[in-house]
Amino acid sequence: MPTKTQRLFLDRPRCEDADGLHQICSDPRVWSHFPSLRHGDIEQTQVMVSRFISAWDRAELGPWVVKYPSDQSIIGYGGCSIKDDIFWNLGYRFAFDAQGQGFATELSREAVRQAKLSRPELPLVAYLLEHNVASARVAEKVGLTLLHRGIDAGNPDSKAIRLVYADRALTEEQLAHIML
Repeated sequence: MPTKTQRLFLDRPRCEDADGLHQICSDPRVWSHFPSLRHGDIEQTQVMVSRFISAWDRAELGPWVVKYPSDQSIIGYGGCSIKDDIFWNLGYRFAFDAQGQGFATELSREAVRQAKLSRPELPLVAYLLEHNVASARVAEKVGLTLLHRGIDAGNPDSKAIRLVYADRALTEEQLAHIML
């Protein structure tokens, strides 16, 4: 069932959303913090949408497709999804023109609320690159605390630093899994 926030329409993903999401995922302006993850072809976006659909099928919660309520145009995606039954992962991405308007915080607050209702025993985590200051601010606004700072293993930029925010202390096993 779709969810509405004050300014956003959050919808369960469908295969037909791939074209609208690809416009966002292929835009280099959207990937300034992690350029190597930009989608080079529609197939990458289709795989991402399939993962989102699977997350919803498994947990009845996952990343939403974010739309403007007025015209249903896609402006992003995001939410919480369960990673290997170990933690909730909070993540999002918005079209370049939709950034800087507080949409990430609005989406994240609703995602955190629903994740805590669904599986409160799982920690809620946001991991991001250190130079992504805006995402760090969003994590803090939704009640997450910085718990770890370390090298981002596997990142093409060998100097990249990953930050891990969470709503509670993490076990060594949980943190090791997050840092994979």
